[in-house]
Amino acid sequence: MSTEDIPSNTAARQYLSRFSKEQLLAWRTAPLDRPASAADRGIDLPMPFGWFVISYSDELKAGEVKPLRYFNRELALWRGEDGTPRMVDAYCRHLGAHMGHAGRVQGNDLECPFHAWQYNGKGEVTKIPYAKVIPPQAKRSCVKPWRLVERNRFIWAWYHPENIEPTFEVEALPEAASPEWSDYEKHEWLVYGPLQNMAENGVDAAHFRYIHGTASLPNYDVKFEGIRRVASVAAKMPTPRGDVDGAISYGTVGAGQAWTRFTGICETLMVAGITPIAPDCTHVRFAFTQLKSAIDGPSAGVARAMVKDICRQLDQDKVVWDRQRYTHDALLCDGDGPISAFRKYYRQFYAELPQDEGTPVANRSFVRKAN
Repeated sequence: MSTEDIPSNTAARQYLSRFSKEQLLAWRTAPLDRPASAADRGIDLPMPFGWFVISYSDELKAGEVKPLRYFNRELALWRGEDGTPRMVDAYCRHLGAHMGHAGRVQGNDLECPFHAWQYNGKGEVTKIPYAKVIPPQAKRSCVKPWRLVERNRFIWAWYHPENIEPTFEVEALPEAASPEWSDYEKHEWLVYGPLQNMAENGVDAAHFRYIHGTASLPNYDVKFEGIRRVASVAAKMPTPRGDVDGAISYGTVGAGQAWTRFTGICETLMVAGITPIAPDCTHVRFAFTQLKSAIDGPSAGVARAMVKDICRQLDQDKVVWDRQRYTHDALLCDGDGPISAFRKYYRQFYAELPQDEGTPVANRSFVRKAN
């Protein structure tokens, strides 16, 4: 490869260069200007099932209620006096008030702001203060309750369109529970596209040069292991004292759990919370934790630069993702990376697929086996 083949200033970099720091932060979560519809962009993929981040643990205090919108649904999340997070569909079964707005916690239950009906975490009405008798049907949940798990400093919700019980767990990351690692440094984006487009990016080798301006294509081995996807790449990392041998490894479990470990210069863990809001809108959280001994020492500047560079790469990807069309019958070439293999792997996380994507045999056998 000649040096002329390496883009010194990619189109994405040039697009982002017009923003100030403050404008860039606002752009990350701003609505699109004149967006095309999901249909116009070929986005007919259903939302994948699995465990998805709905909040940081430290952003939901005991007695606090939050309105959320994920999985194309309005939701109300709260933390009871016992410290346990709970979530229900947001609209009160009585007269439809949104309980995430102005609802309040009573003990471990959620009180509707309209007529003070109270709900437990199963969606069952536990109290109507002005009624002598709670209607029998109100004592029963009309849908299966949301399953929540608190792990890795996040609150996770299990989503499945058919409301089946969880078929796998949230992976515990030891760094997130260690006092030797720092508090999370948090960054977030709204990406106007389906989660699959983002996940597919990780196996798209060619884009690293033409979006991110890397001097060479990454040479890594991606492995698909059931519901897991793992990869690692050895890398020479530049420092003022010369190149240092390092490594980047990432793992995913299901469609919603992803993390990346960086070793060599500054030990860093990035946990990605990637949660569908709608078929064409995804909430992205990047949470970085690093060894306290590193960020307080001589490598502190390198640690900050590493986080900044990773976020810059997500910005560059978002430039494309926000307007990208999903192409079922993508025309691929030999330098694209294992995109076809990735799509076959990813099908197992759909309960249903569009007709032209094929029968999700892997998904159906996976669900039956797990139950």
